[in-house]
Amino acid sequence: MKILLAVDGSEASDAAIDEVRQRPWPTDSTVRVLSVVEQYMPSTPDVVLASMTFEEIRARLSEDAERLTRAAAERVAAPLITVETDVREGDPRTAILDAADDWNADLIVVGSHGRTGLERLVMGSVAQSVVAHARCSVLVVRRRSRDRRPSQVQAA
Repeated sequence: MKILLAVDGSEASDAAIDEVRQRPWPTDSTVRVLSVVEQYMPSTPDVVLASMTFEEIRARLSEDAERLTRAAAERVAAPLITVETDVREGDPRTAILDAADDWNADLIVVGSHGRTGLERLVMGSVAQSVVAHARCSVLVVRRRSRDRRPSQVQAA
């Protein structure tokens, strides 16, 4: 089975990593950890350009994404499972779908930030877009609220 795990360093992404790590995947499955570097557009170009060029910023973002995917790969590593990493540039909504199609993934795993209403409308939802357009199955992992704990059943 080919499992594409999309990560971005968020709590939602950590929940997706934990979910992949805890599931019993078929023997000889491959998990490909993907991080997407979005195009950098500074809000105040004069300040940024004074200290770093766009190319230096892009290189640093790519290095950060490489570290992120390696760390996630180490977390999901398990016997009889192959783990790979991939870093792409672009819009995460399309880059995740393109990576899944290019690799012929069986499953895409993404975390959900849990945005609703206006925030979802303004910021968009990568998970929602992936679910709507993927050619394979998609597992959306929601982070568990720190306030929400499973109820405990006591024996009588």
